[in-house]
Amino acid sequence: MFKKILIANRGEIACRVMKTAHRLGIKTVAVYSNADANALHTRMADEAVNIGPAASAESYLRIDKIIQACKDTGAEAVHPGYGFLSENAEFCEALDAAGITFIGPGVKAITSMGDKITSKLLAQQAGVNTIPGFTEVISGAEHAVEVAREIGYPVMLKATAGGGGKGMRVVWNDEECRDGFEQASNEARSSFSDDRMFAEKFIEQPRHIEIQVLADKHGNAIYLGERECSIQRRHQKVIEEAPSPFLDEKTRKAMGEQAISLAAAVDYCSAGTVEFIVDAKMNFFFLEMNTRLQVEHPITEFITGQDLVEHMLRIANNETLALKQSDVHLKGWALETRVYAENPLRNFLPSIGRLTKYQPPTENEFVRVDTGIEEGSEVSMYYDPMIAKLVTYGEDRQQAIDHMANALDAYYIRGVDHNISFLNALIRHPRFQAGNLTTNFIAEEYPDGFRAQDIAQSDVLIPIAISAVAHARKLERAREISGQTHRFEYKDNHDWVVIANQEHYAINVKRIESGYEVSYQDKIYRVTTDWEIGQCLVMAQVNGNQQCVQLDTHRTGYKAYHRGCELELVILSPIAAELSQHMIPKEPPNLSNLLLSPMPGMLVRMTVAVGDEILAGEELAVVEAMKMENSLRAEKDVVIAKILTKQGENLTVDQPILEFE
Repeated sequence: MFKKILIANRGEIACRVMKTAHRLGIKTVAVYSNADANALHTRMADEAVNIGPAASAESYLRIDKIIQACKDTGAEAVHPGYGFLSENAEFCEALDAAGITFIGPGVKAITSMGDKITSKLLAQQAGVNTIPGFTEVISGAEHAVEVAREIGYPVMLKATAGGGGKGMRVVWNDEECRDGFEQASNEARSSFSDDRMFAEKFIEQPRHIEIQVLADKHGNAIYLGERECSIQRRHQKVIEEAPSPFLDEKTRKAMGEQAISLAAAVDYCSAGTVEFIVDAKMNFFFLEMNTRLQVEHPITEFITGQDLVEHMLRIANNETLALKQSDVHLKGWALETRVYAENPLRNFLPSIGRLTKYQPPTENEFVRVDTGIEEGSEVSMYYDPMIAKLVTYGEDRQQAIDHMANALDAYYIRGVDHNISFLNALIRHPRFQAGNLTTNFIAEEYPDGFRAQDIAQSDVLIPIAISAVAHARKLERAREISGQTHRFEYKDNHDWVVIANQEHYAINVKRIESGYEVSYQDKIYRVTTDWEIGQCLVMAQVNGNQQCVQLDTHRTGYKAYHRGCELELVILSPIAAELSQHMIPKEPPNLSNLLLSPMPGMLVRMTVAVGDEILAGEELAVVEAMKMENSLRAEKDVVIAKILTKQGENLTVDQPILEFE
């Protein structure tokens, strides 16, 4: 086995690879940019080498610097993780020329599968089902319209070098086709330095299901079941699960065998994934092959008991695959949610900054947290805003979902916005619970975007009762502080009014032998907890059921988070609650005459000038964030009074861009 490997990546995937390497006794080398000098992956490795400035084009994408780091440290092999150089044939060739092993497939597989047009033609030749479409390069927007008309709307426009949802647009008519082509090709140019586009028929009611394959250098190949990745937003996966709640054994076998045929056609040797689109009648069509480790690989590891990174290392070391197809058995169910630094209530705008508080759920046989950050880490504008992959396991699907709900409740993140409320809402949605999934799920269920009212609180009294008990515990401690003048007798029985998101709840909190009893109207909640003041999570038994509430002090009260729902709480005496209703509310400032930047990013294009009369729906500016172009359009007819920024400027959230008359 290798004695030392270099991981040409950062963040959670770098940490993930290091864990397996260390378990196998392999020393690791991290590479890092200036922005990642104090990152977790940098400190977790046995050695770390600085490779340049924060921008990935000057650091993590610099082949020469990574090879030099290998030479300087004596690393025998390179694991690329995912993203960056993981599917770069030039990188593989340069490593080979330097006598360094690439822990992944060969150049033939990367080259042929990295181009979506070539991969589709190869899939057809290998007997793999493919989607009807136009597999030549589209020459421009008008040509795209001609192609789309011939295929028949709806049509998916795709960058040939695309991935991760970038350079893709679904178009339903000529106008959308023209705009979609320009935007997708611009994204492709920015992300992959390759703006070539092709088109294929968009399958309606599609499910995104992928097959995990393993193949060695001796002609052996197997598949390790499937992953359902249909819960997506803007073509980026949000929740994945294994196995799929949709497939039957016959279809699973057929998909697996086609995946193996494709792998054999390109002499594949490593872990890889063949992605399929599956329609409502269980017809499946080849989508693409990812010649690398997938983000969602942990769910396959849970249900198969296999370490995919270890297999990659052994295959790269020229070992024979230790498994046969008959050795692969799927056991239980696994779920993965991607925890991102973004604000779901503001159209999922990325959030950057420092994690002032960070406490992930406790890992055990049912919970796994793959992350590359810790308290004090910074989410940078230069890289993907993923905080972690939260993975849970259960004997069946419902148990895996229940473990996920509890783990999300216990995931405490402060300092940046995050999407945990959205993830909790998704897994508790009746349609998700029923396994009725398509790639359109989020667009169909949240057509106006995600809103606070979309978070279904099963019983608002649970977080209220737990917060009230925590408040009572604070009063009990205050009573014990020495040197006080005790003018009033302390009571173990409180009549309070809890104002929660403007609603009033008259409750009684009573100390009982085993804990507390919280009464509201005809409901009684018996709460027991060993919570101590200062802890951010209140773990409690409520009527015998384990519950977790995140509790922060906020202004004159608290903020409580439970099952994705956020409650602003004020706990008052009945008379104080009555008087509070006479307080004059503070009106927010009027910002309707300004265009504010909805996200941190770069203003790549200003499409208006002072004095322009703009109609509702017309484009005002384009902001690029995380390599995605975001078109900002007028909500109503306006006239441009002032331009407050300039093209190329880096913007902060809510920074004014334009002023309207």
